[in-house]
Amino acid sequence: MESRKVQRVGYSTFSVSLPKDWVRESGLKQGDLVMLLTEKDGSLKLMPSSMTERKAQTDEYVINSDLCTEPGMLERLIVGNYILGRDLFRVVSSIRISRMHIEEVRRITHRLMGLGIVQEIPGQIDLQCSIDPTRFKIDMLMRRLSMIASTIHAEATQALVESNLELGDDAIRREDEADMMYWLALRLLMSAQRDRIVGDKIGLEESSHILYYTLVTRYLELIADRSEDIARMAIELQTHGKEKASRHLMAQIANTSELAHNLYLKAMDCIFNGNIDVANNLLEMARTIRDEHENLLEELAEFPLLRTIVLELGRIADHGSSIAVIAINKALEKPSKICYVEGSQI
Repeated sequence: MESRKVQRVGYSTFSVSLPKDWVRESGLKQGDLVMLLTEKDGSLKLMPSSMTERKAQTDEYVINSDLCTEPGMLERLIVGNYILGRDLFRVVSSIRISRMHIEEVRRITHRLMGLGIVQEIPGQIDLQCSIDPTRFKIDMLMRRLSMIASTIHAEATQALVESNLELGDDAIRREDEADMMYWLALRLLMSAQRDRIVGDKIGLEESSHILYYTLVTRYLELIADRSEDIARMAIELQTHGKEKASRHLMAQIANTSELAHNLYLKAMDCIFNGNIDVANNLLEMARTIRDEHENLLEELAEFPLLRTIVLELGRIADHGSSIAVIAINKALEKPSKICYVEGSQI
């Protein structure tokens, strides 16, 4: 770290000399512009104007489909490019893009918000994302993902308890929407990590919140996935007519599901309102859920599929507990009556 003295120039202007090595590496010369950005911690970020011009340019990324030899690999590479905030990418083949790869491209573009095919020829497919990340608020996306996961969970449980195949199918179909919100949220968070201005526009109060929100969105996506699995198992139980448990056991499963459901929804509220007391109570409640969960597993010893459903409900409760822990950690970033800097007044 180098130090520089602040010099006064005229009556109202102050100047600081720039390190010679940095000027040379940046390619600056006399008369060039530099850009100044004030960070939230009070520090000043200095960059050549050419750097901001490079940011404005859109690079085009090429995916070689000939090297995507395993099923689903091309689809995952497209998702990865999308999450990284890339707007233009091209799928190419040295001969002709295979039918399998074309189907993968078309399937995944319908599940990624704002992504579309702009050109398709035998050896090339051009994809473009038209989403402006600054049009979205990260808390809105997280609340939306939370509600989708909640709906899938509720429908899957109802499908199980009421042997309702239609509700089970509805829950399964909704999971694509959960993935769409999850990938979009990750795209926004990645863009905010690279550009603080984007973070400000999407409502990201602190850069440290990128980690919190990334973890929370992942837990919500896992809850949606596990709820979808429960819906599939509910359909299997009804279709094959096996594992006819008593009403008492099914009521216990429904109660366990409701407890897990309430746990993660209330934990999500704590993420936004910063209520440490409620988040702590949720973690204590999770212990009770865990005890009931273990007792229920013992009663379901003769019902392997129902046991698997209860195990999934336990994992959902664990995800809710993890969200509650994140809520506490996030709330501790701001001084409060429960935790403050010594000598300060709240």
